[in-house]
Amino acid sequence: MKILALDTSNQPLSVAVLVDGKMQASETLTTHKKHAEFLLPVIEDLVSKSGLQPAEIDRVVAAVGPGSYTGIRMATTFAKSFASTLDKELVAVSSLLALALNIRAENVLINPMFDGRNQNMFTGLYQWQNGQLKAVVEDQHTNVNDWLDQLTEFNLPIVMVGEIDNFVEPYQEILGDRVQVTEGLQNIPNAALLAEYGQQLEPIKNVDSLEPRYLRLTKAEADWQAAHPDERGGNYVEKV
Repeated sequence: MKILALDTSNQPLSVAVLVDGKMQASETLTTHKKHAEFLLPVIEDLVSKSGLQPAEIDRVVAAVGPGSYTGIRMATTFAKSFASTLDKELVAVSSLLALALNIRAENVLINPMFDGRNQNMFTGLYQWQNGQLKAVVEDQHTNVNDWLDQLTEFNLPIVMVGEIDNFVEPYQEILGDRVQVTEGLQNIPNAALLAEYGQQLEPIKNVDSLEPRYLRLTKAEADWQAAHPDERGGNYVEKV
């Protein structure tokens, strides 16, 4: 199987090509956030360096959120367009799960996170079980204090991974020596790992149904709901 994987959820842009379980080419850029400018050229370059044409790709695996609104929209739009146009398989993966793939330890809880500013975070809790990375607590957008209240219910060591800088101190204050802090490359999404993991997942049956996993309202949606308090059950996109 020939797999193209991509993650543009936040600052890093990561793309990889996997053929029959073997890594052919990968690239991760962390110096900017100009994903609209670089995503397609990087994909074209890596597919070409792998000796393939786009039509030869069998499956695209995309991290579809949560994260940057623009970043996850870009990954989702490309993945849907590619899969639909070329009639290819599409696998959608949580961007937090994709980040958690960097930690391969068992008997720990993996806590991937993206900084949501003002002590808020996108986060979830994962654990390896029989070779599968399972969600112990579902992805969510929450305040760090509320999240730490949830974590006190668990006894296993907790590995922080991702955009952790603003959260290490409160974690250590509440959870003490149960906290394990990752460093360097472990905190950056790796599309090579995403491609490897995505080859064992079931593809989406209806490609057109895929939507970004925002986990919180966009500003436009929040503004619309504030202006229409009696229509909170409605669909913002349909109303507009």
